Amino acid sequence: MKWLDKTIQLFKIKDLRNKIIFVLAVFALFRVMANIPMPGIDAENLKNFFNQFQAFGLLNIFTGGALDNLSIVMLGLGPYITATIIFQLLTMIFPQLEKMYKEEGEAGKRRFEQYCRIATVPLAMLQAYAMLGLFQRQHVIGALPQNLLFISVMTITAGAVFLMWLGELISEKGIGNGVSLLIFAGIVADLPNNIGQMIQTWDTSQLPSYLLFFGSSLLIIAGVVLVNEGRRNIPINYAKRVRGTKLYGGVSTFLPLNINPAGVIPIIFALSILLFPTMIANFLGGAGGTIGNVAKSVGDAFTNPWVHGVLYFILVVLFTYFYTAVTFDPKTISSNLQKMGGFIPGIRPGESTAGFMSYILNRVLLIGALFLGTIAILPSIIQGITGVVVFKFMIGGTSLLIVVSVVLETMRQIESQLEMREYENF
Repeated sequence: MKWLDKTIQLFKIKDLRNKIIFVLAVFALFRVMANIPMPGIDAENLKNFFNQFQAFGLLNIFTGGALDNLSIVMLGLGPYITATIIFQLLTMIFPQLEKMYKEEGEAGKRRFEQYCRIATVPLAMLQAYAMLGLFQRQHVIGALPQNLLFISVMTITAGAVFLMWLGELISEKGIGNGVSLLIFAGIVADLPNNIGQMIQTWDTSQLPSYLLFFGSSLLIIAGVVLVNEGRRNIPINYAKRVRGTKLYGGVSTFLPLNINPAGVIPIIFALSILLFPTMIANFLGGAGGTIGNVAKSVGDAFTNPWVHGVLYFILVVLFTYFYTAVTFDPKTISSNLQKMGGFIPGIRPGESTAGFMSYILNRVLLIGALFLGTIAILPSIIQGITGVVVFKFMIGGTSLLIVVSVVLETMRQIESQLEMREYENF
């Protein structure tokens, strides 16, 4: 079989084999850290807390089960993702930051990423302090003296920074995007727990609901593969040019535009933004007085299923357009095509080509954005129909979307690495 031959070939190449072993070793280290808990935890109150605040179950997905263990890496990659969102939003406000990210090449991107790393530290400290305060008020952990509270905040912050470093190591020395792969590893690692919960709470009378959930998961997988692999090909022709005695150009090719060029990034961004106000509101809810009442009202609003679902859908759609606008610039592509003598048949080079590509991209992107938004809220819709909650995080749309998308992207990168080495040998 083709996939078996490629797997054998993959492990025969020393460089690729070492990359895969390195990624698996990082996964193992991540899982060890995710199971080192903070001291003084009341397990029963912790379980009741997650049953009471369903929104934190979504956050637990992105920490790989580290949050419901209250481990030293309980924040996961959340602070780093939030810092990245903030700085990418700032590119729309500050032209110098946008120029650095888009026009200064690799050096500019490295500086931009360094700013994100620096901002991760204060964000991690703020989130750690807020989470510990919330857990103390819910009696999940006991009251911490000031010196122990400071040590706990520093430990959790160090865990978040360490995970950020591991993610960048995977991107640099392994295969695939490090942040996405660590989130993927966390979701997959939590699968046995979800299967155990399913067995413990199995109810034969709800068999039709279970079958509907499994059927919807298969539809989600098929839809994710279809949309992730779907492309709109724009035809490109290259003019013939004579240099000396040789003729160059005169070929036809195409420029592929993905239906979902942003991948799972909008889902991750939307959840980070949506959960941050909930965390702050729950933290301030115990302050009392006007601030406490306002914070409690905000927290109740964000945990309302209808409000949460609508905001989640809108944020996913908006971030799909935003992330694509940041990473895909039609003007730059049009300029590069013009320099290489390429043109779209029937469209003038330059501004007309950039406008045509923007028009096509916006139409194609609408399908991808609506698909992502629908997948994100699908578990809540099916839960409302079936009343089944046990599978929500096991085969929920968000988890499946991330797992399938990361697998497809990683497989694509592995195949490109194999093809590159075959070409070099040839």
